[in-house]
Amino acid sequence: MSRGLIVVCLCLLPLVAAAAPPVQERQLANGLRILVKPDQRAPILTSQIWYRIGSSYEYGGITGISHLLEHMMFQGTERFGPNESSRLVAENGGEENAFTGRDYTAYYQNLANDRLAVAFELESDRMRNLTLGEKEFAKELEVVKEERRMRTDDDPQALTYERFMAAAYDASPYRNPVIGWPSDLEQLTAADLRDWYRLWYAPNNATLVVAGDVDPEQVFALAEKYFGPLKAENLAPPKARAEPPQLGEKRLRVKAPAKEPYLLMGYKTPSVAGADEPWEPYALEILSSILDGGDSARLARELVRGSQIAASVNGAYTAFERLPGLFLFDGVPAKGQTAETLEQAVREQIARVQQEPVSNAELERVRTQVIADKVYQQDSLFYQAMQLGQLETIGLDWRLADTYVEHLAAVTPEQIQAVARKYLIPDRLTVAVLDPQPLDEQQAAKAPTTLGGQANVR
Repeated sequence: MSRGLIVVCLCLLPLVAAAAPPVQERQLANGLRILVKPDQRAPILTSQIWYRIGSSYEYGGITGISHLLEHMMFQGTERFGPNESSRLVAENGGEENAFTGRDYTAYYQNLANDRLAVAFELESDRMRNLTLGEKEFAKELEVVKEERRMRTDDDPQALTYERFMAAAYDASPYRNPVIGWPSDLEQLTAADLRDWYRLWYAPNNATLVVAGDVDPEQVFALAEKYFGPLKAENLAPPKARAEPPQLGEKRLRVKAPAKEPYLLMGYKTPSVAGADEPWEPYALEILSSILDGGDSARLARELVRGSQIAASVNGAYTAFERLPGLFLFDGVPAKGQTAETLEQAVREQIARVQQEPVSNAELERVRTQVIADKVYQQDSLFYQAMQLGQLETIGLDWRLADTYVEHLAAVTPEQIQAVARKYLIPDRLTVAVLDPQPLDEQQAAKAPTTLGGQANVR
């Protein structure tokens, strides 16, 4: 791709910003934050409510409670029966769902632009008025246990990832799985859930985001009508547990029934919230795309098609998290190769970046692709709202969404080399290898052939 395309992509941003009305914000007296992003391209909207609660807020004995509460949010309030909210949204031509992450739980409705009141009425009601009955709790708890069995316990790659995260972190709550540890799920009670709900599902712990063909003043008026009467809660966020410095490389081997070995590598890296230099997370994002930004990126080109060491190999980094995270690599060795051989090949690709600055031509190609992807994502109302909600919920300013592409465009080859040398080093590394054990007939029939993962959507 040419340098001209980068210029075109960057020039498009101010034009788009000038054409689209800016994000407008307001805060109700009870603490609810409201962000509205008008977009008149189609008569539709997405309404999302983000709570500052997820698995990283949980403590030992109740892990998985945020995800379980997400399930229970669809099981009825004093006004609406179990699953009635989903029925009402569908009757109004919309769709709804929810997802739980490490730093947040979010609920959304996608509707025609004249149906916003439907979403607000339902969400304001279940923000404070869930029934959380014993019968519904017992049913949903079994659903979550079965979800865990299917997506983690019976998936060797997901199981390896879970043990890998627990080994990578010593103190950070990111070591706990979103779906919860089995022993904690066994002892959760409806009373635990009621306490968690009362404390965290409050207007002063939430951000309401609406994007679409809407008038911000009408959105604020509707929000005042439906959410304004709700009382705030006395919040007591848990004290932060800082991850201590890693004192050397960590390694673990997971023995589980599987068809093939699997490799996971993770280097401790900062997020935007805690980087030593503000440019570092953006340089890490560009680095991840240089290594794994599609079929033309280095890992696929060199290890899959070139040396044929890997059947699949991936790299990933997330800049926007509440706490420091990991620069991850995972892969399955090609037939006749080992996880150890694949690990060495990945290490060689890292060493290459550390020793040789990325060429201007390669950086231009990768950065153009990354920036174009970010620009095109703005075509999605859901993505626009999600970006705002996520930033606010992890404690960052939503305005970072407006400067994100500018930061990516400013990354230099020297900065990419600097973060590779600083963060992708053995003393920050944890390595996990899945050691495949024999499968019985039933396990062989349902063994995944691609990387498994834990989904947090209901």
